[in-house]
Amino acid sequence: MNLSLPLHELDGVGDKTSEAFRRANLRTVKDLIHYLPRAYDDYSQQTHIADLRPGKVTIVARVESTETKSVRRGMRITSATLADDTSKLKAVWFNQPYRAAQFKEGERYVFGGTFEFKYNRYQLTNPSVELAKNIEQQDGEKIVPVYRSIRGVKPQLLRKLVASLRPTITMLGETLPKNIVDSQKLMSNSEALLALHFPQSQEQIARARERVAFEELFELLLASQLNKQANSRLQGYAIPFDVAAAKDFVAKLPFALTGAQRRAAWQIIQDFESEIPMNRLLQGDVGSGKTVVAGLAARQAAQAGYQSALMAPTEILASQHAETLRELLAPFDMNVALLTGSVKGKARAELLARVASGEVDLLIGTHALIQKTVEYHKLGFVVIDEQHRFGVAQRQALLDKSEHMPHLLAMTATPIPRSLALTVYGELDVSVLDELPAGRKPITTKIWAPTNTEKLYEHVDAELAKGRQGYIICSLIDDNPENDVKSVEAEYKKLRSTVFRHRKVGLLHGKLTPSEKEAVMADFADGTLDLLVSTTVVEVGVNVPNATVMIIENADRFGLSQLHQLRGRVGRSSHQSYCYLVMSDSSKPTQRLREIEKSQDGFYLAEADLKLRGPGEIYGRSQHGALNLQVASLGDTKLIARAQVAAREFLQSGEDLVQYTQLATAVHKNQRLTTLN
Repeated sequence: MNLSLPLHELDGVGDKTSEAFRRANLRTVKDLIHYLPRAYDDYSQQTHIADLRPGKVTIVARVESTETKSVRRGMRITSATLADDTSKLKAVWFNQPYRAAQFKEGERYVFGGTFEFKYNRYQLTNPSVELAKNIEQQDGEKIVPVYRSIRGVKPQLLRKLVASLRPTITMLGETLPKNIVDSQKLMSNSEALLALHFPQSQEQIARARERVAFEELFELLLASQLNKQANSRLQGYAIPFDVAAAKDFVAKLPFALTGAQRRAAWQIIQDFESEIPMNRLLQGDVGSGKTVVAGLAARQAAQAGYQSALMAPTEILASQHAETLRELLAPFDMNVALLTGSVKGKARAELLARVASGEVDLLIGTHALIQKTVEYHKLGFVVIDEQHRFGVAQRQALLDKSEHMPHLLAMTATPIPRSLALTVYGELDVSVLDELPAGRKPITTKIWAPTNTEKLYEHVDAELAKGRQGYIICSLIDDNPENDVKSVEAEYKKLRSTVFRHRKVGLLHGKLTPSEKEAVMADFADGTLDLLVSTTVVEVGVNVPNATVMIIENADRFGLSQLHQLRGRVGRSSHQSYCYLVMSDSSKPTQRLREIEKSQDGFYLAEADLKLRGPGEIYGRSQHGALNLQVASLGDTKLIARAQVAAREFLQSGEDLVQYTQLATAVHKNQRLTTLN
């Protein structure tokens, strides 16, 4: 069968099903073959209800009764009482009201799911359901693939369509170089796909997943190494090391540099001296002093006659960078300017003229820096802060503003695990700031039950009475920003009129205009406001050293990295600071919350987050989705190491990538996703 055959030409796929597949980005036979199961229901290992232990379980049972009820914020819970000859059990599904009509009296069903203690009882949570007679009629091992649900396509139809493609899968050719398949002792491409769609044993599934995961990582790592090779061929600017200027900069700082800052600055200075443009990632925990390192580098560039540009994701962050760097660079007569969307008319025209003439040494701004009207005199150094928030096209547009490729420093306050840096950021040299400035005290972090907020507010008020300030980060409801705004506004009105009516309370969320946000943050920064009720818009770049206390509501709904970023808004001075993680209910705290309660090491937490949630939190939702890692884990350091060696050996062999059509397509796509040049 032709792999490019549209799915609507398969038997059993009508117009509605075809449209459902299209919405799921499945258009061809090839797409469906590579739509891999997310899990498996192993019906070969069945347990009686009376013998169940917590964990993944499979049972055969009758359904005695069902009930569906609505709870807060549109959530619908369907529950069923299941029974076998040994006992009874409650099964619960969230937002699956169709389950109630699924069950027929007298029928036996196979349920596969997680048996756990939740809401003060043991239950089977979100189990899969199959008619027992369908499973019992199957030949061989009773392991059924579970695919990610596609709205409008029944699981049974999806499995039937994949089964019709079995002869095609059997005939698939190899996609990796044969010597790599042999040396890594991998299954062939067709063997792996057959084993994943039609498994005979758990061992077979494990071997097949290893093959697919290896291929996904190999494609990523080969892309990043090709990017690194391409970068080494680019013509850049050699910026000589001015020892006197560097010593003068450090001597005039109002504080001592940490050892980590000195190491990172030296690595950047060494990169500057080469005509191969620097491509470096500076990662450091919140408050570790990345801006100072960037300032020292900009000073070096200015000494050699080159301009620098720093691009930040928000006006608030750009303004704070401008304020910090103006202060740091003022003793050296460096001209630091700020360009954002708020700079308009005559002031904007004058600023652009100064940039084009070379009068401005360092231009700081948002993506206003990449607009066509902005022309640089001699741009030699580019800094992109919170770089994972920018798309590749935006980064490229800034780099295109120079005759040769400028040196690039990408900065992030989201610590990136080593395994992720090896893959997604594999073409970058990495500098790490793993020391905090002297005098900072650890932030006291505590998990808090929602039933005891009165006592918590008393503690916050006691901090405010000392002249300190605080944040209350509001409920993360869902992926709808409109709902988050309603939530934060309701909380703001409640707190301002009740427990904190004697305090000056401010409101901040993403739907405010830039000027409104600026005004609120300015009031908070200068102490006009005591308390800021906000969404996660304060996650990055808000620096108010006097803020010492933070409450994060519904903390169990946030990712570890995001919680760590939010917590970093306090603890920015020598005063003791506090962060309270308020649960959304009184159930047992999640592993994620326990991790952040016990550790303030951003790199440790990033590794933990990668294991708990996957790379989306770090890499950014849209770009992670485009990576399309169905099987590979970026926490699997052993497999990453194997794939990295194989990618290096492939490049050294001189083999032509073009002869491996599928591999070449995937590698070129990954090059566009991860490249910074």
